[in-house]
Formats: sequence, structure tokens, C-alpha cells
Amino acid sequence: MKLVNRRANVIDNQTDLEALDTITDFPVFMGCVDHEISDDLTADMSWSISKSNGIVQLRFLVPLNILYGAHHDSGLIGEIWMQHHKQFSNFIKKQSPKSVLEIGGAHGILSKEYKKEKPIEWVILEPNPSPAEGVDSVFIRGFFDDTFSFDGEVDTIIHSHVFEHVYNPNEFISHISNFLKQGQQLIFSLPNMKEMLKRKYTNCINFEHTVLITEPYIEYLLSKNGFTQVDKKYFKDDHSIFYAYIKDINSKLIPLPEGLYDQNKKLFVEYIEYLKDLILALNQKISNVDENKKIYLFGAHVFAQYLIAYGLNISRISFVLDNDNNKHKKRLYGTELIVMSPKILAVEDNPVVILKVGIYDNEIRKDILNNINSDTIFLD
Repeated sequence: MKLVNRRANVIDNQTDLEALDTITDFPVFMGCVDHEISDDLTADMSWSISKSNGIVQLRFLVPLNILYGAHHDSGLIGEIWMQHHKQFSNFIKKQSPKSVLEIGGAHGILSKEYKKEKPIEWVILEPNPSPAEGVDSVFIRGFFDDTFSFDGEVDTIIHSHVFEHVYNPNEFISHISNFLKQGQQLIFSLPNMKEMLKRKYTNCINFEHTVLITEPYIEYLLSKNGFTQVDKKYFKDDHSIFYAYIKDINSKLIPLPEGLYDQNKKLFVEYIEYLKDLILALNQKISNVDENKKIYLFGAHVFAQYLIAYGLNISRISFVLDNDNNKHKKRLYGTELIVMSPKILAVEDNPVVILKVGIYDNEIRKDILNNINSDTIFLD
């Protein structure tokens, strides 16, 4: 596998990158598979920061056809994600789109939610379509880039948790700007990445989320590419930010504030130190668990992969647990660990679960304690 060397920062293309940290041999896919572990691919995850504007970004990129060779159903499972889709749908309704092109719609849940009350034309462009039950939107397989063409009529482009996956954010927004006409709309949701990193969530930056694309950079890039903001809303304190823009040839440039280099470097360094300390603490807790007891790790995704990459002792882990039925009895990529439903905890006496899944911790803990086994012991 040949990695793409990102030599310049993604905001203004300056070759001013300073190395921050490297995690060696990290799994390149954040999901579960049926094939043998010998077919898994890993790469060094090397982070850098721009000395001039402070953007934190991944230095070496996995080719897109490998990174997104399969779908891992992010955003499909869980109460918080359904709340997100409903609230984002309501945010979209305020802008009254007539026809939509959604970039990276995956399962189509957002379109289904929106069209419950307002049926409109909705086309989804997605490299790995996986339509959920009841989704009637039109799917097109592909990526949104300078080679994409569309002969239909749309007045609004929408994307949800796509921007953070884009390798060149400025180029991506430029393509959207060229696609839309004056007065047409761009509406999107993306993770609140500054707050996520501040809270040390391990799903914030990785091989898929290759840029710490926080609010100053978002608003600078949108204004630079001819968009004017008309609405903005936060979904929870630490999950997502909703934006609504219009294409506007008279848009005013919103400059980047001073001090982003110091702020972002501090955030990143604190995040890495936290992970190192966390693993030391978790491994000590694991060693204190009776050897006859089974220990489980929750989150068959990048959550678990990060903990393992930083040295979590998995010799005591019986299974990885996950609520996604599509992952059950498969293997977590990059490991030998098999994934099971948390329902297997029901027959255990005081089962032990390692739980570090960011904003979803409370939702998962509550579900296990209330619906599966109230005597579960959590290590976090």
C-alpha cells in the first residue's frame, strides 16, 4: 500500500508542517470483517501541525479506495445518532430546500427523516451505499470531486459528518461553490472536533478524520470560497455543529484568529498524554480483576483500536461488544478479537466491561445496566 504524502497544510498550502506524534502500525479500517487477519493493512499514523495557521493534520494518507473499501455503518446505531438526524432534519427544514444532493449519505437515514413531513427530490452520492429500510432516495455510487457531473436539478447540497473525512477541505468547498449557483444553499453537520479533542474522545482524529477542522477553519474556508453563513446551531455540547450557507458572490472573508498554533498544539499534546496515562491506569485495573473473570471491551470501532494501539492489555479481553448486529461474530479489523452483542453479559455474574466511547459512554452504560445486567462493573 502506497500512502499519499501530504507535504503542505490544507488551509493555505504552505509547506510549514511540524511533526507532532506518530502511532505505528495503526489499522487502516475502522470496522469489522470476515477475512483473515493476514489480509489486514496497517500504517503509521503521523500527525503534524502548521506553524503558520495551527491546523493539525495527518501527514500520510491512506488511498481512498482502501480506506473506504467497505462500509462500517457509523451514524446508524444508537439513540444519540437518531436525535442528531432528527434535529439536523429540523435545521434543514428552516431553509426550505426544494431538491437536494446529499454527499456521503451512506444509509439515507437523514433523507428518510426529512421526507416524513416534506417529501422532496433527494439524491445521495455515496461511495458505499447501504440504504436503510424505508429509504426511497436515489443513490449514486461515487465521490464528490472535480470529475463528478450531475444532470439533475438541485438547489441545495447537504452533507452530514462528511467534511471531516475530506482530504482537501479547501478544494472540496471550492468544488461545491462551482457546482452551486448564486443564492443556492449548502447545509451541513460535522463533529465539534475542538470539544471532542478537549474531552479526549478517541474518535476525533484518525485515518478517516485527517484534519482537526474546527470552527475558525470552517468559517474561513466557506467565506473564502464565496459562501455567506445564514444559520448555525450546536447539537449537544460535544457532538456536532450544524451550518447553513448560501452561495454569495459578495461574501466577506472571515480571517483566521491569532493563536491557533498554540491552542491546537496544546490540545493535541494533552490528548496524547491523556491516552498514555489512561492505558497505564486501565492495565492496572485489568491486572486487579480476578483471573477467572471475563473482561470485555466495548466499541468495535476506532474507540477500541486506539486503546489497543496505545498498549491496552488485550490478553484478558474475551470479546469486543457492540450494539450493531452487522458486526456480531465478525473480527475487529487489526485484531484477533471477535465482536459480540452486549446481551451476552446477561448470563454473567458481575461482568467487567472496559468502556471508553466518548459521548456515547452514558448511553451505553445506561442500556447495559437497565436492560442487560445491572451488576456490570465498568472500567473507564
